[in-house]
Amino acid sequence: SEEEQNHVEESSVRRSLETLCQELNMDEQTATEAMDNFTAIWNTYTLEGEVVHWLACSLYAACRKGSTPTVGKGLMEGNCVSLTRILRSSKLSLIQFFSKMRKWADMSNLSQDFRLRMDRLERNFEVSTVIFRKFEPIFMDMFQNPQGAEPPRQPRSRKHRRLPCHISDVFKFCWTLFVYTKGNFRMIGDDLVNSYHLLLCCLDLVFGNALLCANRKDLINPTFRGLPPLYRADGHVSSDEPPPCVLERLCELHDGLVVEAKGIKQHYFKPYIQKLFQKQELLTEMLDPQNFIDNNKAINREYEEYVLTVGDFDERVFLGADADEEIGTPRKIIQEMTTSQTAAQSQLQQHVEKSGSLAPSTPLTGRVYLKEKDLLVTPVSSATQSVGRLQSMVAGLRTAPSDHLMQIFKSCSRDPTESILARVKTLGQTFKEHYTNDSDDTPGAHIDFAENRLKLAEILYYKILENVIVQETKRLHGRDMSVLLEQDIFHCSLMACCLEVVLFSY
Repeated sequence: SEEEQNHVEESSVRRSLETLCQELNMDEQTATEAMDNFTAIWNTYTLEGEVVHWLACSLYAACRKGSTPTVGKGLMEGNCVSLTRILRSSKLSLIQFFSKMRKWADMSNLSQDFRLRMDRLERNFEVSTVIFRKFEPIFMDMFQNPQGAEPPRQPRSRKHRRLPCHISDVFKFCWTLFVYTKGNFRMIGDDLVNSYHLLLCCLDLVFGNALLCANRKDLINPTFRGLPPLYRADGHVSSDEPPPCVLERLCELHDGLVVEAKGIKQHYFKPYIQKLFQKQELLTEMLDPQNFIDNNKAINREYEEYVLTVGDFDERVFLGADADEEIGTPRKIIQEMTTSQTAAQSQLQQHVEKSGSLAPSTPLTGRVYLKEKDLLVTPVSSATQSVGRLQSMVAGLRTAPSDHLMQIFKSCSRDPTESILARVKTLGQTFKEHYTNDSDDTPGAHIDFAENRLKLAEILYYKILENVIVQETKRLHGRDMSVLLEQDIFHCSLMACCLEVVLFSY
């Protein structure tokens, strides 16, 4: 009968959930809540696809609702089961998860906070996917090929352990350092330009330390165009020397913006790394064989704690052999693409095109209606190029009216200079306050970022204002411009547009 069939199906579902919870060592309260939620949806809607995938969605939602008491840190969000483990146990890829989770959120009427969390997680994943595709070729430009020969083995050892600090270990260490650092700055995590420059900072630090290593020949690519002349020779370099900086050269070679990269290094990366050194979570002379073993363990341990406490996905999955299946992104750039990799790339392309979240939609551009061109070909370069174009547009100009514009102001029957300068100052203060304060869905930015964005917008404002006034004067045959220049809504709208152009460029 139909009743018996439903009972059999429910028993099968319950067994699947029990198996999943045992694998994840899930607490009973979360498992019960997940099963109750799943049963309610199962009885109301037709769920297409594998049942265990929907169970994973129900489990994730239940995991994120709770909190766990910790020693010394009060309550912690979630229940220490990471999304990555849930997906691995249920054999669900991240891209499939995002698609199913959106439907699950609608069916089970999940809170707006939860949906915002999912949106941030999805954008973070998209940014990381693009960044990892840049990381591999840049690393191979600077270092030896991590996918090359087998690591050498230590002789006369019963265990035949490989030598520490092999290039493949350095590759993994560099990426883990990046994702750990990025995770500690939420305002960087889902921002493509900032994330990319943070990656360049990590590569710069690791490369500088590699140059001071005794075995640097095994690590460094001798043909790297950014290699400082001193290190081209085979002579010994003292480890007392500070690690050389190649950040500017990296920006030149790989679509970076020097000003932006230096800003990230100065205000985020350098202080954070110094704090890790002071707390001895990282040891100086990072790639010295003994130090490297400790550093590698420490950074992985800290990152694992971060993944568990925050509940995001473990971005080290990009390094794994199963990255294609787990994420849906091709990663082996040396080997020819297999059929599954081609399918994975197509799936990722479709996912990002559908979400379009790497190109912010704004009233200014109406980008939401346009399909992105070659999004996964050079997303980093297209993002940095838009900032570069903006910077070149305002190069040599200042955050004040030009001499010509000042003459126009003074020629008016009522000089608007004072009110215009005061208005720009007031609007600038309002922008900085809002840009640096946390909102419901995004953390506030550093004041230096706010001031940098405002500076560009002010220059753009005076440049456009001058162009508009010159054109209007010609059109109106030299008529007095006082009335136009006293229109508050005109100036506020123009300043808002300039700020939007700047923010969109980033």
